[in-house]
Amino acid sequence: MKTLTRRLPCFATFIISLAIDPSAAAQELKLPNSGQVRFAVIGDMGTASRAQLEVGQQMARFHKQFPFTFVITVGDNILGSETAADFKAKFEAPYADLLSAGVKFHASLGNHDNPEQRNYGPFSMGGQRYYTFRTSEGVRFFALDSNYVDGPQLTWVEQELSSSGSDWKIAFFHHPLYSSGKTHGSSLDLRRVLEPLFVRYGLNVVFSGHDHIYERVKAQKGISYFVAGSAGSLRRGDYRRQAFSAIGFDRDFVFMLVEIDGSKMHFQALSRTGLTVDSGVIENPKAAVAPPGDRPTDALVIFGSALRLIRRSTPCSNWPADHASEITLQWFVSEQGAASGTWTPRWASAARVEASAWIWGRAARRSTPRR
Repeated sequence: MKTLTRRLPCFATFIISLAIDPSAAAQELKLPNSGQVRFAVIGDMGTASRAQLEVGQQMARFHKQFPFTFVITVGDNILGSETAADFKAKFEAPYADLLSAGVKFHASLGNHDNPEQRNYGPFSMGGQRYYTFRTSEGVRFFALDSNYVDGPQLTWVEQELSSSGSDWKIAFFHHPLYSSGKTHGSSLDLRRVLEPLFVRYGLNVVFSGHDHIYERVKAQKGISYFVAGSAGSLRRGDYRRQAFSAIGFDRDFVFMLVEIDGSKMHFQALSRTGLTVDSGVIENPKAAVAPPGDRPTDALVIFGSALRLIRRSTPCSNWPADHASEITLQWFVSEQGAASGTWTPRWASAARVEASAWIWGRAARRSTPRR
């Protein structure tokens, strides 16, 4: 049997970026607008200020040409009092056009947020301080509560990250592990606790807030970090560039648009007037897929020490009993050659990558659904 012996880097991240002087940037979309996942990022926004309203209006304008389906928030969602009137003024009104268009919001908690926000329906937290969701095959998000990273949450983080076979793993929470903000800066205690887990289990991207600036951090240990804490609050002059910083912006309020298209994550940071302050591409070789016309219909799956050919039409109920699952098997790559019994795996789509050691150079593990 032929197997692919060339090892590929599972978690390597390459960034191609373009920083643009906002005074010269035009109000134009710099994203491909064809990816499978499109979303926006905002943080530290719940002020009911004119600036927050203008950011919301600009987001709605861009939504018409770039129809993102959801928004993630990196905390400080409602600043100050949190009455029903406050939720209306500080959230529902600024993003009324997006909400009416069916855009979903996924919130995380900031240090100024009442934990009861987890029960506010439009924040989609399901009553939980921390949670995970998947928007499409191969892309999973992890919302953390960086205010109280206790034992139960750390256990949850490790379990969720280790059990996820998604190509793109994206975390969002309030306190930044890396920040050039003069007021707060990097959360070093949090970095010591979370970064080892992020590195071990192949997290790709982290979005945070807390410092009221925009910043893109150079990839740290293969992970890309963003600070997006100026969608409603701004500290002008607070950016003090550190060695790890790629670019920072503290002259106006900012939101982000992001698009995932296969192995590439395109991003664009925009001011409330629609000027581009940063844009670029994060590349994730692990997420590379075969061309649509080159996707075989059969699968090679490891069950214990046995390598078995599973036809695409095989229902999960016919898998070995201890490996039954609820998923519909898609493709696990192999070259044509069933008649001779020679198969050369090349890429994976639906089952967990850990289940195919010959693809990514890992030890063979039990085959489980991709999460």
